[in-house]
Amino acid sequence: MEETYLLNVEGVRKKILHGGRGELPKFQDGSKITFHFQTLKDNFERTVIDDSREAGMPMEIIMGKMFKIEIWETLLCSMRTGEVAEFWCDAIHTGMYALVSKGMRRIAEGRDPLEGQKHRCGMGNMFDYHSTGYDDLDELQRTPQPLIFIMELFRVEEPSAYKRDTWAMSKEEKLAAVPVLHSEGNRLVLQKDFQRAAEKYQEAVICLRNLQAKEKPWEEGWLKLESLVTPLVLNYCQCQLELGEYYEVLEHTTELLQKHN
Repeated sequence: MEETYLLNVEGVRKKILHGGRGELPKFQDGSKITFHFQTLKDNFERTVIDDSREAGMPMEIIMGKMFKIEIWETLLCSMRTGEVAEFWCDAIHTGMYALVSKGMRRIAEGRDPLEGQKHRCGMGNMFDYHSTGYDDLDELQRTPQPLIFIMELFRVEEPSAYKRDTWAMSKEEKLAAVPVLHSEGNRLVLQKDFQRAAEKYQEAVICLRNLQAKEKPWEEGWLKLESLVTPLVLNYCQCQLELGEYYEVLEHTTELLQKHN
């Protein structure tokens, strides 16, 4: 086994367990990285905390999108495709791990990763902040400690090589996506595929709503975006009418009337 110290990274050690192939992939903002990971305690037993293989699917992160465990981007960027490596990370890099693990576990269990954070106030929120709902993660939260990450890098995809989720798009990408989604929705309506057309219109509205959230309500930037939202919502409602979803149509059209009254 080859041991390497990552340059310019304090509190990290790397061991290559299985060499990768080719040159280092081209990592850039927006790249999608797919990998398996195992998290272990730095104790004699090397207690396993998490294992993505047990969840049945590899992990995916988008470069430059403020993933809570920032050091993971650094670790992955040192790896070749197919490489398996073990990283020891000091506690200065692992403080957020318990919260990230909590979210990943809930997703694997088919639960909302934000469950427990919504519709609560006062003492409820204070309690939720101090407890993850998992005893081993609560311990990590109380006592930050070094952790070991074993990672296997599967692939690195350039931003143009995959369809990005709305949350992973930049402002410019969201704006550019809206007319494309609108056009696709119109095409599907002509084909009488109202379900898929509604999904396209809905995705376009989500892009615009995300952008609106960064503007002050009723000011120029917000109003410009709202003028793009309205026809999309009406198109969406037209599809829902065809699908027999009358209550949803009533809800959306009432909201539009109240907003523009």
